[in-house]
Amino acid sequence: MIIVADRSIPFIEGVFEPYGEVRYLDGHSIGRKDIADADALLIRTRTKCNAGLLEGSPVRIIATTSIGTDHIDQAYCRKKGIYITNASGCNAGGVMNYVLSALYGTAARKSISLEGATLGIIGVGNSGKKIEHAARLLGFKLLLCDPPRAEKEGKSQFCSLQTLLENSDIVTMHVPLTESTRKMADAAFFSKMKPGAFFINSSRGEIVDEDDLEEALPKLGPVVIDTWNNEPDINIRLMNKIDIATPHIAGYSQYGKQTGAAYAVRSIARYFNIQPLLDYFPKTENDELEVVKLDIQGKSQGQIASIIQYNYPIFTDDFMFRMNPSGFKEMRSSYKYRKEFFIDF
Repeated sequence: MIIVADRSIPFIEGVFEPYGEVRYLDGHSIGRKDIADADALLIRTRTKCNAGLLEGSPVRIIATTSIGTDHIDQAYCRKKGIYITNASGCNAGGVMNYVLSALYGTAARKSISLEGATLGIIGVGNSGKKIEHAARLLGFKLLLCDPPRAEKEGKSQFCSLQTLLENSDIVTMHVPLTESTRKMADAAFFSKMKPGAFFINSSRGEIVDEDDLEEALPKLGPVVIDTWNNEPDINIRLMNKIDIATPHIAGYSQYGKQTGAAYAVRSIARYFNIQPLLDYFPKTENDELEVVKLDIQGKSQGQIASIIQYNYPIFTDDFMFRMNPSGFKEMRSSYKYRKEFFIDF
């Protein structure tokens, strides 16, 4: 068995070596020659898996440690019998932490009261559900828009996109990138939002028309962007006008990365029947990065903001990115994964 792996994926070095050959390469540079005799690919979003890469290769399985699969040509893989597996939900907790830290942090900086605020979640999958749960405990009113879930589960707990935009004080995006969601946040979208409303995007950059967002900035309240068009060559002009800018690291918690690695390793282990790895989960020797529960019951908005910022100081990531926006790729690959927190009573 030969595995070609993105060398920047944490927790995998040495895992498969007892069972086969592993070649660690930069994800961006993996080419046809590199996989000419490979059985499996272990990748992140940086490796574009399409006919240009895969044609003529013996690759049988692609395991990505990401939630999204838009970097993989699924139709081509189905045609060629290549099995695809992703790490659905692995970074949901980290994304929830990111959204809360951005929300409470910018509200504190701008003296915006969140009491009685309505939080609109567009896309209520793994990340959206985590945010929904935490927001209910924090006392937010909620509007949920997720047409696929509404079709399956009934419309009673969901609303239309227009209703959400017109009535939400905070809009946070958590949809996959598809042809129907590409540039969904356009001029018409922003025109429906309430004046002064927060806008947070930590899903996929291409769901936002960045020119239209820039035009809408005078109307909007705090704007937070983690995912961008044309990564890693991001829109510096837009970055300089918004409240928080980060290099696609919303889900980069220690636990999320452990879980993503575990999903990928277990998938390859199942495919090749490697019994000792079927329950693999990487360990960390740093107890300070273990998941923690936040005690926020009865706390004021200011106290909650302080507690969340202590556990994830998002403005540090914002500052580091603004100091070197051209270092987008390097910041992602060398990011020091943060501890993850959850909220419960």
